[in-house]
Amino acid sequence: MTGRAPQVVVVGAGVIGAAVTYVLSSAGVRVTLVDRGPLGGGTSSRCDGNVLVIDKDPGYQAEMAMLSQNLLREWAGDLGDIEYRRPGSYLALAGEDEEEPARAWVDAQCREGLAFRYLEYEETHRVMPDLAADVPGSVYSPTDSTLNPLAYVAALLAKSRHRGAQVRARSPVAEIRVEQGRAAGVGLADGTALVADAVVVAAGVWTPAVLAPLGVRLPIRPRRGHLVVSTKGPRYGDVKVMEFGYLMAKFGRERVVPPDVERFGVALVYEPTRAGNFVLGSSREFAGMDTEPDPAVLHAIVKRALRFYPGMARATVLRGFAGLRPWTPDHVPVVGPVPGVEGLYVAAGHEGDGIGLAAVTGRLIGDFILERTPPLPVAPLAVGRFQEETAEWA
Repeated sequence: MTGRAPQVVVVGAGVIGAAVTYVLSSAGVRVTLVDRGPLGGGTSSRCDGNVLVIDKDPGYQAEMAMLSQNLLREWAGDLGDIEYRRPGSYLALAGEDEEEPARAWVDAQCREGLAFRYLEYEETHRVMPDLAADVPGSVYSPTDSTLNPLAYVAALLAKSRHRGAQVRARSPVAEIRVEQGRAAGVGLADGTALVADAVVVAAGVWTPAVLAPLGVRLPIRPRRGHLVVSTKGPRYGDVKVMEFGYLMAKFGRERVVPPDVERFGVALVYEPTRAGNFVLGSSREFAGMDTEPDPAVLHAIVKRALRFYPGMARATVLRGFAGLRPWTPDHVPVVGPVPGVEGLYVAAGHEGDGIGLAAVTGRLIGDFILERTPPLPVAPLAVGRFQEETAEWA
């Protein structure tokens, strides 16, 4: 777009929509952000604060994650206190059978230029002395960081408002308006019409429903995940630890685990917080749009954590909750223009990586709208990669 600053409507005020709004408003674009509920009230309010590369497949996914980490480091100084810190992260091995795959994982990531390390038994237990004695080793990624998700969303929106963005909570979208093959704005459920040169749909698991009236079919499915929060009290190290099997659970790969762990896609995630407690995860299951916590899943998460941290039996659980990850079949988000409708863009399908990939997603959508060269190839993110033929648009 050339000439006057474009006017853009962003649908969805979770972390992805907030990051898109932050990038566009920083570039002088006139942005209106709308959400069907409270700001950040969807998946972004029901997740941890991971900004990881350790759990990304070598190659494109890892490259995208590293770029997002680097962008976030630049943004952190502008955003204020979002509890951002870079402690690195670890994958703890459940047994000797994981040693060979873990070493191969490290080698593959190092060939891509990442600073991964395999830690032998002695170093693993020196860094993480609370781990069970039979943990044979671990994988370390030094660049991984963490933050407070809701603080991140709030800071992105506060800065965007300061730069002129309009933000409207509890404003459901009734339709995306298309005129002569081009996005022309959105109509809200209360009858308000928002005129725009471009529309970005960043509505997470609700994205398919927003786009369906236009004939757009995206295989984004809600994949429920549970988290457990402890009270303040004993902690079991100050570093973020997952189990190596988290990779298998995330990507649907085979592993030998107890039946409830397999059934609910449970894998250890231990995340200490600045508040003095810790968060435990995680689980992965397709349960529709249900976010009601399942006690059986919460029990499986705690039991799995005790396998790695037996001393955690002394801790007290405060609460458990569940959220919905926007899953795609290839575990890669959908970011870019919708074929056949000029000015319509999608930024969704990040599964459990929305917090970590928000910065790069915002950057890429900004590059599309402002006609700048993106910092990495965009074909793997394309909307049309799931469609065998071009749809007929309104």
